[in-house]
Amino acid sequence: MTAKLSGPRLEAMSGRAKQLVVFLHGYGANGDDLIELAQHWRQALPDTAFVSPNAHELCPGAPGGRQWFALSAARGVDDARSAADRLKGAEAAKPVIDAFLDEELARYGLDDSRLALCGFSQGTMMALHVGLRRPRAPAAIVGFSGLLVAPERLAEARARDLRGAPPPILLVHGDQDPMIPLDAMFIAADALAAADLPTQWHLSMGVAHGIDGGGLKHAGLFLAKAFGVAPPRR
Repeated sequence: MTAKLSGPRLEAMSGRAKQLVVFLHGYGANGDDLIELAQHWRQALPDTAFVSPNAHELCPGAPGGRQWFALSAARGVDDARSAADRLKGAEAAKPVIDAFLDEELARYGLDDSRLALCGFSQGTMMALHVGLRRPRAPAAIVGFSGLLVAPERLAEARARDLRGAPPPILLVHGDQDPMIPLDAMFIAADALAAADLPTQWHLSMGVAHGIDGGGLKHAGLFLAKAFGVAPPRR
């Protein structure tokens, strides 16, 4: 039986959701960690509902924390065994997230063209892995401080919209990130571009493993464009 996810949400300010943003949190966190990002975007996206599910697995050593999959201990992100473990974990977690997305879209009477995935760290790994393999492409994928799982397997990334276009992707990363090096963003961007998957990136100067105001603003504008929402007038 597929695990059932739940977590905090914010309904559309307008009272009727025409778009849906799903946050996927990082390793050792939970849905509360990212739902507050919605407060930065609600004014610009008044018809958007936001939901931030708790991952289906408890995270050892992190009280109240969750994980999408276990991380390899004491091995760097470039280690081959770590890469294999990430792929195995992402593949196991994918059906859980897919089921949640299908349920949430049905809740609001929306389809994938009205869906955006927004991840942080391990959540970025899952947003890319799941979003690029949906039966229909989401409107957008935003990834903060993460990396691309199994770039050599992007032939599987066949999610397309009704026009045959892949989902637009935005990657945001701090140049001082000690946990997932900045190079991970450029490696992901290069691999995605080579697979003809449109990708933008934003570099947050002086930022470690986190999200700054510039990254939030860039992501908000990116989501508004993807949803076809006019940016607010200054």
